[in-house]
Amino acid sequence: MTTTAQNLNLLRAGDPGYDEARTVWNAMVDRRPEAIVRATGTHDVVAAVRLARERGLEIGVRCGGHNAAGFAVPDGGLMIDLTPMGAVRVAPGRRTAWVQGGALLGALDAAAQRHGLATTAGNVSHTGVGGLTLGGGMGWLARQYGLACDNVTAYRIVTADGDVLSATAAEHPDLFWALRGGGGNFGVVTEFEFRLHEAGTRALVAEYEADAAHAPAALRHWRDLAAAAPRQATFEASSPGDGSVKLGFVWVGAGDPARLLAELPRPRVRRMSYLALQTRDDTTGGHTYRRYSKGHYLRALPDAAIEAFLAPSAGSRSLQAYGGAIADVAPEDTAFAHRDTRFEFTTGMRWTDPAQDAERMADARATAAALAPFAGGVYVNMLNDEGEAGVRRAYPAAQLARLTAVKDVYDPGNVFHLNHNIRPSARS
Repeated sequence: MTTTAQNLNLLRAGDPGYDEARTVWNAMVDRRPEAIVRATGTHDVVAAVRLARERGLEIGVRCGGHNAAGFAVPDGGLMIDLTPMGAVRVAPGRRTAWVQGGALLGALDAAAQRHGLATTAGNVSHTGVGGLTLGGGMGWLARQYGLACDNVTAYRIVTADGDVLSATAAEHPDLFWALRGGGGNFGVVTEFEFRLHEAGTRALVAEYEADAAHAPAALRHWRDLAAAAPRQATFEASSPGDGSVKLGFVWVGAGDPARLLAELPRPRVRRMSYLALQTRDDTTGGHTYRRYSKGHYLRALPDAAIEAFLAPSAGSRSLQAYGGAIADVAPEDTAFAHRDTRFEFTTGMRWTDPAQDAERMADARATAAALAPFAGGVYVNMLNDEGEAGVRRAYPAAQLARLTAVKDVYDPGNVFHLNHNIRPSARS
């Protein structure tokens, strides 16, 4: 064992906890790292990166383990498991939270809500803060306060050389820009500093349904309401694939949604805590399901796209409205560029029988293909197995060129390549 490895908590095949640590959210991922480092602090991450480079091992980084492609689990490589680094510290007077790199969204929400505060986080509490934020980070507060990445004021990051840097608007600003949407391409983030907001502690969910005969008209009406909705409201729609649709909106924050509710046909209204809203979509069955998903960004939702969305096919599909504060940020200000997105479309399948893999994946692809003519990019966190073509959809040419330049500075050897990879120019 080298000096670098002596003080690390290493798990290898056969060790207690090894199989648990290598198991991620998508049960299709069944890989066996040579070693797993259970990191308890930035110093462990530094040592792990240096160890992997000494031994020529691929590096995977685990936080929540939600990445559908399973990049966190390098077969025969070294996994850096950040889950022991799950602490969140809040300074309510400064409206600031410091979040370790292995924290889950539920921990961030709970810590901030003790003070009536919140920042944009995703819709599933067991998602990792790191993966969500580095890809952009959509959530119920995004139309009011911007994406998760728009609310980060500082990153602590371990680079490919094992250096520890602080990336802010003033310090390493090129890296700060890239980390706001550029994914895990530039190092291992061990701490995020978030701006918090007085979002309150209550939420309202309004939903109504339309059968296949009435769904097209209902979805057109929903689309038009979403275009003029207050920023406290985030519109969502979903269909199980039979032509019917469930529609509505989520309201978080101050103000009265009564006028908006009056526009909905007999909505079912539920009032709940913000923390309950943030766990509403938590999946049951956890890591037992095999999963495959596809997505698009839509700059508009014309009637033809509505017809395609409602066309009967296998697989559920959903729409979530963007706009508001997301669009307030200039596209060139962050690596996340799709600021003119009106709706995010997703379709996903989950199943348990490996014999159904090909069929289920084909179903998701077919459902997504029906909306492809209306697409204007894709959320990098929704990419699956699209490879370089997916990266080009996630980042417009100007963004991709700038990300490549940052990669050339901080990871010219592409040490961090188990991700939706931004290749350095020397390896293009």
